[in-house]
Amino acid sequence: MQREKFVTDDSIAARFAPQALSVLRIMAALLFLEHGLSRMFGFPSPLPMPPLFTMYWFAGAIELAGGILLTIGLFSRFSALVMSGEMAFAYFLSHAPHGFYPIINRGDAAILYCFVFFYIGFAGPGPWSLDALMASSRARKLHPAE
Repeated sequence: MQREKFVTDDSIAARFAPQALSVLRIMAALLFLEHGLSRMFGFPSPLPMPPLFTMYWFAGAIELAGGILLTIGLFSRFSALVMSGEMAFAYFLSHAPHGFYPIINRGDAAILYCFVFFYIGFAGPGPWSLDALMASSRARKLHPAE
């Protein structure tokens, strides 16, 4: 058999990488949204709502709004970078003072969120997003089929 007839693992991975990015964005955003819902509305975990305009209130607002925007893929790059910054801030403010190692200070989730959102901020939302839908709509308006 000829070698070119075989599909390599790299070509399969490259073909589905944009969709995998969308799945990563959606799942990370839904998990993050859960934190915002819990902090702001006590659902699904009953937490007391933080007083208005405190640091914890702003964190909850970012988690809620950013989680929604990133889940649907709207203003994804901006939302992801804001959320990445929030997680960096949260790590150094809330976790790092309790120990150097993330396993000890319980900051490993904050670090992971920070870098996943940082990546999404630069890579974009992937094809399954409102951002991609709006971009393709703009492209069709600029270059209508002849």
